[in-house]
Amino acid sequence: MPRFWISQCGSYLAYNMLAVVIGWQIYAMTGSAMHLGLVGLAQFTPQLLLTLVVGGVADRFDRRRIAFCCQLAEGLMAVALAVGSATGTLTPAGVFAGAFLTGAARAFEQPAMSALLPGLVPVMVLPRVLAFGAGLRQASIIAGPALGGFLCAAGAQVGYGVCGAAFLIACVAILLVRRPDTATKREPMTLRSLFGGIDYVRGNPVILGAISLDLFSVLLGGATALLPIYASDILRTGPWGLGLLRASPAVGALCMSVYLARVPMRRRVGRRLFAGVVGFGVATITFGLSRSFPLSMAALAALGACDMISVVVRQTLVQLETPDEMRGRVGAVNSVFIGTSNQLGEFESGVTAAWFGATGSVVLGGVGTIVVALLWMRLFPALLRRDQLVSASVESPDLASPEVTAAPAVPAVPDAPDVPGAPDVDDTPDADETRSETARASG
Repeated sequence: MPRFWISQCGSYLAYNMLAVVIGWQIYAMTGSAMHLGLVGLAQFTPQLLLTLVVGGVADRFDRRRIAFCCQLAEGLMAVALAVGSATGTLTPAGVFAGAFLTGAARAFEQPAMSALLPGLVPVMVLPRVLAFGAGLRQASIIAGPALGGFLCAAGAQVGYGVCGAAFLIACVAILLVRRPDTATKREPMTLRSLFGGIDYVRGNPVILGAISLDLFSVLLGGATALLPIYASDILRTGPWGLGLLRASPAVGALCMSVYLARVPMRRRVGRRLFAGVVGFGVATITFGLSRSFPLSMAALAALGACDMISVVVRQTLVQLETPDEMRGRVGAVNSVFIGTSNQLGEFESGVTAAWFGATGSVVLGGVGTIVVALLWMRLFPALLRRDQLVSASVESPDLASPEVTAAPAVPAVPDAPDVPGAPDVDDTPDADETRSETARASG
């Protein structure tokens, strides 16, 4: 597990540094809010186009090697951008090409990493591992933008070089992770299997409502693409201020993830989810109207804390209620929702900023987020009424281990007698497989 966390945190750290460096450089080259939005579109487009393919690949091939190849490609791309910046040959078109290719690599990397994690730990500890992983990712997101902002002051080539080194460290670490020996069914790559993730999400209104609510709320309220404008023209703080502004949402998210790990949501989960989305919209409006740097940082921190509520709900539902043989495809769908809310949200912010100005774009986005939350309460009443985060369906035979679902006194062997409330023995992993899963937790 330590190697997995090193790889994931290194990749997140490098990607968030890279986002700051690219944003700052493209704005310095062009001075255009529209070009800032186009960077987000360049990163998102390959994720959308490759959605069906990347999920099937993650469910058929070694997920470690997929992640390795993707992180290696991202590292080499960052090195190429560094060389171009150092020699003065890098153009805006080259920056957009780098953003596009990085987005393509991330499209394959994210579903593979997400689907790999449940195979490395026993099912019974997966919720705690997810909370721990969310905290580590947020720590990387905090350090990445802040470091990226400071590196911009030293030159874009320095920032790109550090990003490339972090990606290369991550790809070496993931290759050293022990391969999980889960007995995953490898379906042939048919059109029906490629659409399996979409069908699964569409057939679960609670999951669909949660991830679509996150999609539209962050898409409309995504002000991060305009932070270079706020740092340069509105708050007038320069590169160091940009780094702190980019890190502020992650600080709030990290605090919320620590709180939820210690005090998990047990009741009225749906209502808390919608309250968090409304709070996200209010924080976005506050940031848009603020002309004080401390108030802007506080508003962004509150925005990140509210968003983390949606992240915890979505990750728990997707990971615990999806069979292992479908985690890659469902993870790909989830990644598209995340990419849409982030990268396409940056494009939307850039376009509306060109029309209405940065302040008008952010304020309208916050209002739109609140409207979406109220609308989703009517469209997905099951999500609003959701009481507990982990439902009884998690204890299905496809997901649960014998130690969680079976009575302690009954051995988990194929010829064990039926126990009321326990899954059918034919669908339950045997004791040797369970012990191997526990042993893999150290890998």
